Amino acid sequence: MMRTLLREPDGELHAELTPDRARGILVERPGSLLWVDLAEESIDSAEHVLRDVFGFHSLAVDDALRESHVPKVDDWGDYIYVTLHSVTHATETWEALDTLEVDIFVGKGYVVTYESRPVAALERLFSLVQRDDRHLSRGAEHLLYMLADELVSDYAPVLEDIDQELDRLEDDLLAEPLQEDMERIFRLKRALAHLRRIIAPLREVMGRLARTPSPAMDPAYGVFYRDVYDHLVRLYDITESLRDLLTGTLDIYLSIVNNRMNQTIKLLTVVSTLLMPMTFLTGFFGMNFFGPVAENAAWTGDMALMITLALIVAVPIAMYLWMRRRAWM
Repeated sequence: MMRTLLREPDGELHAELTPDRARGILVERPGSLLWVDLAEESIDSAEHVLRDVFGFHSLAVDDALRESHVPKVDDWGDYIYVTLHSVTHATETWEALDTLEVDIFVGKGYVVTYESRPVAALERLFSLVQRDDRHLSRGAEHLLYMLADELVSDYAPVLEDIDQELDRLEDDLLAEPLQEDMERIFRLKRALAHLRRIIAPLREVMGRLARTPSPAMDPAYGVFYRDVYDHLVRLYDITESLRDLLTGTLDIYLSIVNNRMNQTIKLLTVVSTLLMPMTFLTGFFGMNFFGPVAENAAWTGDMALMITLALIVAVPIAMYLWMRRRAWM
């Protein structure tokens, strides 16, 4: 889907123009601002707009259309090429955590965006500037700032959801640790690692935009990008804190599992110990009370049998009470 939004210096707003016509008006009316959004557009159609209509360098066009990148910024003199990422997750299992690349070209009086799938942040911003075109009156630098700020604002809810999932996970572990909990831990670990790989370079992109002037950008807007940079610094710190909490949660799981294993081994040891006297007595006497080989009536009579049976019952009970008194179980 290709859509355009053009605001002329007198405030007149045009929508649904072809990129060629919008580019022509931009040249004829200096001071206008043009936003061309290429969402789910075919490679050939998007390449025509980027290469033929706007004249972007072939390397920058290939980066946008055919390659995937972590967040970065390239200065091409008359324009800059910025790669940002949006983040979403569709379910609470965190198997669907997804970051989608958004490619942005910014020059004097225009912004061109390309994304392979619709991005919620761009949809919100496009609707906003249509309702209130004053945002377009501030120039391409301000529109880039709004794009970056809207994309970054979607990271905080995802981190909050991960934090809540960690709380639920800890409660479940303390109640009854299951094998599925280990899988939840590693899914969250992969999600946080993915976010960290995106937030760290995205922070550097905003820092570069704030510090390094470009012919295509107004240096006065550095303070706006610094604001987004500060947000990303906090998000990065939160991500690191959640990684530490997740490591602690993994330690809790392993400790609980080890304690349960120790309790099981302890129970088996107690049972084995209680059965030891019976094993000894039955093995010692061989249970041969009614067919003596030698003349020894005292050891093979009824009284010896009764005493042996009494010992088999009494000794384990006495050992059990003694272990309870020593707090071994």
